[in-house]
Amino acid sequence: MTSPPHAEHGVEDLCPAGTQLYERALREGWVNRADADTAPCLIGHGLLHPAATDPGRLEPVAPAVALHRLLRTSGARIADERRREERLAEAFEPLLRIDGRRSGTSGTETINVLSTFDHINGAIAEAMAEASREVLAIQPRRRNPESLELSLDALKQDQVLLDRGGRIRTLYPHALRHLPAVLARYEQLSGDAEARTLDEVTDRLIVIDRTVAFIPANADRTKALEVRHPALLTHFVTVFDRFWHLAAPMYPETVRPPSLNGFTARQRAIATLLVEGHTDAVIANRLGMNIRTVRVHIAKLAATLGSESRAQLGYLIGQSGILDPPG
Repeated sequence: MTSPPHAEHGVEDLCPAGTQLYERALREGWVNRADADTAPCLIGHGLLHPAATDPGRLEPVAPAVALHRLLRTSGARIADERRREERLAEAFEPLLRIDGRRSGTSGTETINVLSTFDHINGAIAEAMAEASREVLAIQPRRRNPESLELSLDALKQDQVLLDRGGRIRTLYPHALRHLPAVLARYEQLSGDAEARTLDEVTDRLIVIDRTVAFIPANADRTKALEVRHPALLTHFVTVFDRFWHLAAPMYPETVRPPSLNGFTARQRAIATLLVEGHTDAVIANRLGMNIRTVRVHIAKLAATLGSESRAQLGYLIGQSGILDPPG
């Protein structure tokens, strides 16, 4: 009576005959080659190999050695697949943008992931080349030299839009209000370009012609989302418009920021976040300031109000009335 043919399987799914024979080989140190006829998978998967002194015997490969080899092979295969996924994403990324604009559908085509700085800058440049009406931008404190807003290419793109009769509206945090690079940018642009500042702004946002928006897709801004969904675009524009009406124009500049009861607007903004219980680092991030500058302002608040602790400072801020609206 012949035994049924051995079905092929992966090493992670050893057949019962193979499991039993491998266990026996581990206990006894070897098995006869003829015994492996019922479980050829053991030789195929590299779990048994011929003995150096007797080809008729098969010796087991140590499980730890076999497992390490198999995991290394599996890891290499997974890495290859991930690289293939990245290549596919890069290859289809511009095609998805073209198809999304053509079809105008509201599916996944309307939100694309841009995975590198080159893709981000290229997509923005492409949208700017087609723009004719306006750009709305929120530019928080810059964290790296890759910032598109201060590059010469971006300046040229903006001027081309202005020459077409378009307009540019940009929101910055107050901390960038007197930054020479920002001021120089608007001195170089000719046309309907205006900037305003707020105590706090959201993360980076660029809306072009109200048809496409770009927002960060991760914390370090190495990825971005290209958004063409009408509902999201309406939301972005609404948020921008509300911030814009609350913001202070950068021109004309005043000699000194206005104060209320001896406290500047910046100190009142810090006091508000202190009362809400935020740390110095969070306050600095939300107001676009250096953490040391924040601590200097906090020290001034404490000295003015006579506070001896952070908890007491929060109480004294609340009692002082400096957070009350003017009038």
